[in-house]
Amino acid sequence: MSRLILTLDRYITGVSWAVASFLLAIISCLGLWQVVARFVLSQPSTWTEEIMRRLLIWCVMLGVVVALRQGVLVCVDLALRMTTGRWHTAVRWFVTLATASFLATIVYFGVQLAYRVRFQTFASIDISIAWAYAAVPVGATLAIVAVMAHHLDPKKPDARAMAAGD
Repeated sequence: MSRLILTLDRYITGVSWAVASFLLAIISCLGLWQVVARFVLSQPSTWTEEIMRRLLIWCVMLGVVVALRQGVLVCVDLALRMTTGRWHTAVRWFVTLATASFLATIVYFGVQLAYRVRFQTFASIDISIAWAYAAVPVGATLAIVAVMAHHLDPKKPDARAMAAGD
């Protein structure tokens, strides 16, 4: 079972990283277009800001998947540093289960929210707003896999970050 989770995680993390990077590139291009349209062409774009905000939601939710897998989110790890043996194992299990429970709650309410707004459309374009809200349950579902994979195979912190005191 752990082998399946780690294999699935490698695929999910790789795809999440690639898609989040691609979305960030699109957001940057749209931002550049918005500046050029407004200040060079004197014709402000009405749709770019709205699309950028929605893509940023997807970018963040997919980035969280990668960050959780790498174990690089800001956390209070004093309990992990202060414990050894069985207590350390218990604290790791508690953190994993608490994080997975939180993400499961986000999935549950995120699905409900996306379903409720499925008939609403963006103000500037005729696309359902549900696709933007869908980033929350999709990202949280993928993040649950990342949390389980990190528990099974924790990534070691970067030596440069440790030397810098992070």
